[in-house]
Amino acid sequence: MALGPTEQKFVLHWGEMGTRWGVNRTVAQIHALLFLANRPLTAEDIAEALSVARSNVSNSLKELQSWNLIRVTHLMGDRRDHFVALQDVWEIFRVIVEERKRREIDPTLTVLRECAIEGDTDTALEPAALARMNEVLTFLDMLGTTYDDYKHLPPATLQRFLKMGGKVARFLGPDDKDAP
Repeated sequence: MALGPTEQKFVLHWGEMGTRWGVNRTVAQIHALLFLANRPLTAEDIAEALSVARSNVSNSLKELQSWNLIRVTHLMGDRRDHFVALQDVWEIFRVIVEERKRREIDPTLTVLRECAIEGDTDTALEPAALARMNEVLTFLDMLGTTYDDYKHLPPATLQRFLKMGGKVARFLGPDDKDAP
């Protein structure tokens, strides 16, 4: 399976962006390839298209499945696994944010809540340090709550919300704390 120049550019860039977001380059490239594909691909198809080792493809596919970004499908008369990626960019974004929240934010919130409780009785902890921990806790808690409020909104509603941009801030006016 040969990729055209534009597909190659997209796949390579997706891999570069993946590394900047903490994702293995090959994992990101496979995701890009499956996203662009007009048909389910086998691991062999992927290895050939990207010129990567079959074992690397296998591990990368497992990673993408753990993120719920791809799924296995089967074709009549073919015993091999075929893979397809989510095709809706809003759904991809939602899945990635949900997984990052579950893997990164939620465990951090758990530890911060423990620190807030323990910090009240820890005489070795300076009050200013506890206050900063609590600021992080408040911020991440608000972020998580806001995400929970928005995650079930239809994409059309989210698009309208995002297009509003700074209009919302101007409508709400300056915060007293930020006012000159």
